[in-house]
Amino acid sequence: MKCPFCHNGDFAVVDTRSQDGGFPLRRRRICSCCRRRVWTIEQIEDVPLKVVKKDESREPFEPAKLRVGLEKACYKRPVSTEQIENVVRQVESDVYARYFGEVPVAVLGELVMKYLKDLDQVAYVRFASVYREFTDVSDFVHEVRPMLARGKRVNGRRKMTR
Repeated sequence: MKCPFCHNGDFAVVDTRSQDGGFPLRRRRICSCCRRRVWTIEQIEDVPLKVVKKDESREPFEPAKLRVGLEKACYKRPVSTEQIENVVRQVESDVYARYFGEVPVAVLGELVMKYLKDLDQVAYVRFASVYREFTDVSDFVHEVRPMLARGKRVNGRRKMTR
């Protein structure tokens, strides 16, 4: 940062103060050339995350939309509101940790399905049917078959089913 007065020197930070331990930061600076002092204010500029949809359009990332989709998938299932909120927070945390600026909608869908699969399998299939645009029963069977194969094995042996 150049000195606004002499346009030559560089500023050294003499003192830093923050409000309630966060931002904005006020910094007292002194010019190395003309020795004049100024206060600067530093603030974090939040870059909103955009979702890149299937048609390549972009819209702001809204966790509320995730919540609505999860609530529809979990309708009349033994899934609490707190569990839905946890999934929303986990997806949001994963997205902000891995993406900056834009996130493909496919990533959001896959993350939601990953967490739903562990939470409630029926809700998972409901969500997958909408997200993956199932067209007939064979799509459901294709999605459920791996879960059935895992669920029938107990201690290396197949469970007896009726």
